[in-house]
Amino acid sequence: MTEHPGRSRTDGDTEPDATEDEHRKPDDGTDTDGDDTDSVDDGDARKPEPTLLEQMGGVSGLFYSSVPVIVFVLANAAFGLTVAIWSALGSAVAITVLRVVRKEPVQPAISGFFGVAIAAFIAYNTGSAKGFFLFGIWTSLVYFGVLVLSVLVRWPLAGVVWSYLNGSGMAWRGDKPSRLGYDVATLALAAVFAARFVVQRWLYDEDLTGWLAFAKIAMGYPLYGLALLVVVWAVRRSDRRLKDVLEQRAETDEEIEARLRLKYDQPPAQGA
Repeated sequence: MTEHPGRSRTDGDTEPDATEDEHRKPDDGTDTDGDDTDSVDDGDARKPEPTLLEQMGGVSGLFYSSVPVIVFVLANAAFGLTVAIWSALGSAVAITVLRVVRKEPVQPAISGFFGVAIAAFIAYNTGSAKGFFLFGIWTSLVYFGVLVLSVLVRWPLAGVVWSYLNGSGMAWRGDKPSRLGYDVATLALAAVFAARFVVQRWLYDEDLTGWLAFAKIAMGYPLYGLALLVVVWAVRRSDRRLKDVLEQRAETDEEIEARLRLKYDQPPAQGA
């Protein structure tokens, strides 16, 4: 039988016309040459890990954390304790709303608000302006104890927290020098909290509320930033060491593979 050129194909198992395939484009995001365009989008979608400063609220977070303390001291000096308490709470709420409106990280602001609320509650119950700082004083002592304990049990918190925030794993615990570096960084943070407790507790006992507010601000993020320099040193030191260890292991594996190839590529000995 001869096939008629003008005859239309109605069978379901007929092959599609080649010219139609050439003009037909896949809808799954892949090119005809097999390149996956989705991989480019995935790469663009990946955002860099936030820095430690960004996780703390950025530079603005350093400023915002000082505002309720300053407002409390000024309002207490001018209008008394009750006005100072409500003014501090109001400033904390305003900061939280401002960060929401500006689409900035709100977690530091929320944490700061609860801290101010607890401090204000203690000041109200003690009936003294210096009670506003009592919660922070004892919190510093608790942080000091936890940090020192983490070093004693060989899980220094500087390394644990950094690994958690950056998803880098706990391989550093298997390298003694790396763990020692994180021990030093953790003890540096512990020293900051110990200094806060000793100085601010003394100012509290001496009823020096104004200087207590100054010490809280000055020994806050500025002093904490100095300790973070030690943490950065420990992180970089550990990263370099782990990278060197991986390279040494890779070289050793290559040497083992070369030796095995040399051994088994040789013909068997005569008479074996």
